[in-house]
Formats: sequence, structure tokens, C-alpha cells
Amino acid sequence: MTAYGFAHLRSRRPHPDILEYLERIQATLDPFAGRFVIHGPPVEVVEGEWPGSMVLIEFPTMERARAWYNSPAYQAILHLRSDHIEGSLLLIDGVGPDYDPRERAAKLRAEAAARG
Repeated sequence: MTAYGFAHLRSRRPHPDILEYLERIQATLDPFAGRFVIHGPPVEVVEGEWPGSMVLIEFPTMERARAWYNSPAYQAILHLRSDHIEGSLLLIDGVGPDYDPRERAAKLRAEAAARG
């Protein structure tokens, strides 16, 4: 199942290390079939607040997403970003093509009923 690396970048400070990180990150993604889906565009906030920007990287599986993040190649450049941008990075499983939120609701109802 598809997995994603999602980053919420809250504070960006221009720095040459960031440019180097951007120049080098794709080479760390290629061996794990990672690809950018979203890369920091301005967002249109329609509910709540959203300080910062976002990045979404798609991987074929969670195993590949974890392997990319833990790879020596990515770990070697991680500090170039993390030293200059405050943010959070999550690895998240996607849902399959047959996902139905009604099934999730039914499961949550059953769990709530079991708790009394």
C-alpha cells in the first residue's frame, strides 16, 4: 500500500544549506521510488490556521518510506534542513483504492459500544 512522508515546515530561514539539501534530496529518494507530490507551495487555508508550508512525498510502501528516512544518504543531508527549518515529519500509510469512510465509522461505533 502507498505510504507518504508528510512534512509541516513552520519556520524557514534562507540559508545556503537549504539549497544544497534541495539539490541533493532527489538522489536519496530515487533508490526507494520516492517522488514529490507536494513541495511547499502557498496553501489556501479554508478552515483554521496553517502556519508554514507542506511537503508530501509518495513511496510505494511504508517499508520503502522508512528505508529512505533511515538511509545513510538521507541521514547525511538531514541536518541541512533541520538546522534551518523548524518542522515535523511524519511517515503515514495511505488508504487503498476501495477505502470507504463508512466502514471506519462502523468500526468506531462498535468500539464505542463495546466500551459502554
